[in-house]
Amino acid sequence: MSAARINDRPESLARRRIVDTATALFSLEGVRAVGIDRIIAEAGVAKATIYHHFAAKDDLVRAYIEELSKEGRAAIASLGRPPRQMILAIFDLIADAADQPGYRGCPFQNAAAEYPDPSSPVRQAIDQHRHWKWGTLRDLLIADADPDPDRTADALTVAADGLLVVSHLDRPANLRSLIRDTVDRVLGAPRPV
Repeated sequence: MSAARINDRPESLARRRIVDTATALFSLEGVRAVGIDRIIAEAGVAKATIYHHFAAKDDLVRAYIEELSKEGRAAIASLGRPPRQMILAIFDLIADAADQPGYRGCPFQNAAAEYPDPSSPVRQAIDQHRHWKWGTLRDLLIADADPDPDRTADALTVAADGLLVVSHLDRPANLRSLIRDTVDRVLGAPRPV
């Protein structure tokens, strides 16, 4: 079932407002730093409304992670380029995200730090997103005739994680060229297809 539909009905406006408000606040301040009462106040909904849609805060956090994943998947799906250029474009999206005002690090990494238990539904949603991202890179590497797509997908995932951390902590002025150089080095020379 998609996150936008509950019991095969369109998502309610109140639920959408709650998720949008939570997404903005969690992204800016962190998941644990933002309480349910603040989300209720800023979303302009009643406490009963939030608990009608989300039995607990962790359910709302999972919806936030799923929403970010859905947005990321849509952004990547819209790129439509040949495999190697697609990989570079995915990393350009990382640079774009890190360039946003108020960027405070990868929201998936931040939420994972706040939900270290691998059995947590929030952590499972993060892991699903990361597995999807790794699989997307692997599929592109296979299409690009990479000799070891699993290993290269691992290397690109590590590079992406590192670049997201560096972009938040160090804020290098040359982030975009650093990202491009890192991906080019991992991928090596273009291969004949």
